[in-house]
Amino acid sequence: MLFLIILILSFASGYFLPWWIVAVISFLTALFIGTTAKSSFWQAFVAVLIVWVVLALFKSVPNDHIMATRIAHLFHLPGWAYILVVTGVLGGLVGGMSALSGLLLKRAFQKH
Repeated sequence: MLFLIILILSFASGYFLPWWIVAVISFLTALFIGTTAKSSFWQAFVAVLIVWVVLALFKSVPNDHIMATRIAHLFHLPGWAYILVVTGVLGGLVGGMSALSGLLLKRAFQKH
């Protein structure tokens, strides 16, 4: 459930809001419905990774990956696909760490 909510909200907001909104979405979603640390981190990581790669492809495919290729050359990478991998992993880390933070905040205020 956490995966789907983060995936849908991040994808929908990716067109209109700044990039860091995925951190807020992941944090709040894990705060309210997160269960375990491992599950929250990995579900958010994979959801945001997928969203960022798909959104990057939506921007890159219409122009034949010209900008992605130039950025790849700037970072001494062999091709534009590596930029997609880096983008996805960075986004996944932002989402995963935010979800983990949300879950840990929830646990900090729970009564034992």
